[in-house]
Amino acid sequence: MSALIESAPGYRARHTLPLRVEFVRQLKRRRTLAMGLVLAVLPFVLIVAFAVGGTPGSRSGRVTLMDTATASAANFAATSLFVSAGFLLVVPVALFCGDTVASEASWSSLRYLLAAPVPRGRLLLSKLTVALGMSAAAMALLPLVALAAGTAAYGWGPLELPTGGSLAAADSLPRLAVVVAFIFVSQLVTAALAFWLSTTTDAPLGAVGGAVGLTIIGNVLDQVEALGNWRDLLPAHWQFAWADALQPQLEWGGMLKGSAVSVAYALVLFALAFRGFSRKDIVS
Repeated sequence: MSALIESAPGYRARHTLPLRVEFVRQLKRRRTLAMGLVLAVLPFVLIVAFAVGGTPGSRSGRVTLMDTATASAANFAATSLFVSAGFLLVVPVALFCGDTVASEASWSSLRYLLAAPVPRGRLLLSKLTVALGMSAAAMALLPLVALAAGTAAYGWGPLELPTGGSLAAADSLPRLAVVVAFIFVSQLVTAALAFWLSTTTDAPLGAVGGAVGLTIIGNVLDQVEALGNWRDLLPAHWQFAWADALQPQLEWGGMLKGSAVSVAYALVLFALAFRGFSRKDIVS
C-alpha cells in the first residue's frame, strides 16, 4: 500500500503536513492563548506585588537577584525569569510538547492524518518542530513583556548585579538572551519526556502531567545532598546555572555542563518517541 502511495503522481512526502499548517492549528487552540495570557500577565502581577509590598531589599545582609528587582527594566526581567524558571516555564513546554500527538489520538483524528497520507516520521517531526518553536516563543514572551513593563514602571537603566557592580543597559540585553537560551535548552528534557509520553497515550493530560510530575521529582532529588556527585547527572541540578550570565565576567562552565546533560537526555527520549511511534498500532 505504501509503495502505491509513494508512486502516486504528484505525491511528495515532504510536502505533507506543512509546518505553517501545523503552526496555525496549534496557535488557534485555547490552551495556547491561555498560556500566552498567563505569561504576559505575570510581570504586571509582580509589579503590583512590589507596589503593595514595598521595594524589595536584603534582610540578611546578602543581596540577591530579587533584592534588585526594581532597580531597572533589565533587573525586573531577570527577576521575572528567576521566579518562573523553576516551574512556570516548565508548564508551556510540557503542554505544547505533551499535548500535540496525544490530543490527535483523543480526538480520533490521528489515524486520519496518517491516512492522508502523512508519513509517521514526517508527522512527528512537524509536530515536534512546532511544539519546540512555541515553547521557545513562550520563554521569550515573558522577558520581553517584563522589559516593556519594567521600563514603564522602573525606567531603563543598567543591570545591577547581585554580586556588585552593574552592566550597561546595552550589554544586559545579550546577557538576558543567553539566560533565555539556556533556560530553553535546559527544558529540552521536559520537552522530550512530554513528547515521548504523548506518543504512548491517548490522554493529553497524562502526557503533560507526567512530564511535569517527573520534572518536579527531579527537582526534589536534586535537594537530596546525600546523592553527592550523582546530582550532577540530574538536569534539575543545572537549571539555575544561567545565573553565571549575570556576573561581571560571563562564565560558561555551568551552563555548558547543564546543556550537555539536558541534550543527552533529550536525544534519547526523542529517539524513543520516534522509534515507538513508528511501530505503534494506531487505532484512534
